[in-house]
Amino acid sequence: MSNLHGLLERLDLESLDTDLFRGFSPHDGRPRIFGGLVAAQSLIAACRTVEGRSAHSLHGYFLREGDTSVPVIYHVDRIRDGRSFATRRVVAKQHGKAIFNMSVSFQAPEEGLEHQAPMPDAPAPETVPTNEERLRAYRERSSHPAIDFLLLLDRPVQRREVDHVDLLAPEARSGIQRTWFRANGALGDDPVVHQAVLAYASDYGLLEGSFNQHGHSFLTEKLIIASLDHAIWFHQPFRADQWMLYVTQSPRTSGGRGLNFGHIYSQQGALVASVAQEGLMRIRKSQ
Repeated sequence: MSNLHGLLERLDLESLDTDLFRGFSPHDGRPRIFGGLVAAQSLIAACRTVEGRSAHSLHGYFLREGDTSVPVIYHVDRIRDGRSFATRRVVAKQHGKAIFNMSVSFQAPEEGLEHQAPMPDAPAPETVPTNEERLRAYRERSSHPAIDFLLLLDRPVQRREVDHVDLLAPEARSGIQRTWFRANGALGDDPVVHQAVLAYASDYGLLEGSFNQHGHSFLTEKLIIASLDHAIWFHQPFRADQWMLYVTQSPRTSGGRGLNFGHIYSQQGALVASVAQEGLMRIRKSQ
């Protein structure tokens, strides 16, 4: 619960002036700010400037590494307010330079035609090992420092990987990858908080489909990876403190980049959000 409490505190941005907010990141030893946190805080900043509408999509670009030692300033630009839709642009800055840029579109409640892609079969989340359990098992096999670091990180979101790839001995794997996830505690009833927590969690594991197909894991020393952009479409209300199935797949890698898509389903099978992300996937040349 305390780990989730820390995330919720960071999502409660400080208001500095009209359309100007300040957010903080944890000092947890990460070399840079976690991209999912910047995206979630940007969404919160945009939502603070809109009434009567809910975010239905966001599109963001990671421009520079975030510095964990200083706060992030979020400036919201009110691009448009229409009868049904509203648009906001959020620029996150540190040291006077933009580190992240996001556009968010909002829509008033509306009825319409509906269909969805069916949720793939998956074992019940309670039958799948947690990521912490897997990491402890890796610790018995290896003294890799990244494993110790990951075990010490705060865990505001619990994840259970159905299609887990061995981090120490990865084999090429194609097709979908399924992961159950939920907030590690109750979130209350504010739908904006649930959207922000989903945005935060959606940045975990999405890039892995790109390099898993080539027999790599994020522990591969010669692999350089970083998120380049991130997009989310929210299809219907949901609760991020209940189990959701994240189904991801990478259709293409080229030019040192990997493209990844994800669908997020409620445990009852409703498709609640879709995600897309392209990431840097560069192989470090031998010296």
